[in-house]
Amino acid sequence: MLLVELLNEDNTREAFTLFNKLSEKFFVRLAVDFASVFVLVRLIYYPIYRNREYFFTFFIFNLIIFLITYLLNKVDMSMGAAFGLFAVFSMLRYRTEGISMKDMTYLFLVIAIGLLTAVTKGSADEFILLNAIIIGVTYLLESNILIKKEASKVIQYENIDMIKPEHREELIKDLEQRTGLKINRITLHRVDFLRDTAVIRIYYYEV
Repeated sequence: MLLVELLNEDNTREAFTLFNKLSEKFFVRLAVDFASVFVLVRLIYYPIYRNREYFFTFFIFNLIIFLITYLLNKVDMSMGAAFGLFAVFSMLRYRTEGISMKDMTYLFLVIAIGLLTAVTKGSADEFILLNAIIIGVTYLLESNILIKKEASKVIQYENIDMIKPEHREELIKDLEQRTGLKINRITLHRVDFLRDTAVIRIYYYEV
């Protein structure tokens, strides 16, 4: 009986009325927001890092931030309050589990896109342009167009005599021969004199 009461004609009409209150502007902004995050995560983040672990987090965080800030924006929420909300959500996420610097940056980006798309005043052109700037700059920085991407690996090296400063060039050549990589620089992390080994991080440009 309770279910029948809930589904009576008045409640159904009220539900449709509530749905109709969402203006066309809301759906346009939601579509732009989703398309922007899709391009950022699926077409930039995933081809580089091949990591699907944070897909759910990226899309859901973006959606929640978009919905909350869009609704709160109707009660004259300032941009400062929106960024305060942004910070609270971010801190809650970061205190739950370790996350790499790059994943953390992408999380900030998807939250920022949701925030900007929801609360930016003006026409659709403005928030589309803002999202395009975020996506474009991210793509440029992640590609080799502006800056060559430098990768690194940690290696345990057994010829400990080669770690002396006067043998640095020979050490780099030896590491290049063993790894097959063109090494730009190296850093010495740890030396174990008991086992005559050293832990070295090598840096090289990705092709």
